[in-house]
Amino acid sequence: MRKCGLVTGASRGLGRAIAVTLAKDLGLHILINFAGNKEAANETKKQIEAEGGSAELMQFRVEDGTLVEKTLSNWILNNKDSKIEVLVNNAGITKDNLMVFMEESQFDDVVNVSLKGMFNVTKSVLTHMVRNRYGRIINIASLSGLKGVPGQVNYSAAKGGMIAATRSLAQEIAKRNITVNAVAPGFVASDMTQDLDVEMLKKLVPMKRFGEAKEVADLVSFIASDKAAYITGEIININGGIHS
Repeated sequence: MRKCGLVTGASRGLGRAIAVTLAKDLGLHILINFAGNKEAANETKKQIEAEGGSAELMQFRVEDGTLVEKTLSNWILNNKDSKIEVLVNNAGITKDNLMVFMEESQFDDVVNVSLKGMFNVTKSVLTHMVRNRYGRIINIASLSGLKGVPGQVNYSAAKGGMIAATRSLAQEIAKRNITVNAVAPGFVASDMTQDLDVEMLKKLVPMKRFGEAKEVADLVSFIASDKAAYITGEIININGGIHS
């Protein structure tokens, strides 16, 4: 039976680092989810294969529940010799603005990708995991969802909802040998932080630096492994010492 891991938003940045690390550390066949940038997704695939791993592309927008269900159901039906053991809900976007100026679409878009997307993908994989009586679900949350950040009411709401959902779902399915945890990065060097004032923000971090995507990926790899079998319902911070 081929063991697989599905990483949403895996075409670049943190998602790519997680996908490559899971393939290398755990020997998983990686399903590389992407919304539109096939070239970037193929680069993730090339990096996994360069490390001796295997992967395939899986295109869908996580916010489209009908498409998510159709895509994953078809894949499971056509890959009966495979099982998805690890799901990493990483897909997310930012549309920062002060709430007084925030458009309804800016709120909806961010919540639909991060929070509703997590629901859509997890719901579509969950029956598969329950049937196999094994699974690791890891939600990529954020410091914003724990302490709140001005200008990110939408993002903080989405990630805060993800954190609450993590704790609830963990209790629902623990007896099925499925763990559900969230990783909450602080400032991590990525596409999503490249436009920020890095030097100013470093001063807020006790370690005086941004985290690296590989550091977050290594944490995800541990949580996805059998070494973390008794950890569930946890929100694990990786932020260089920032606390609310």
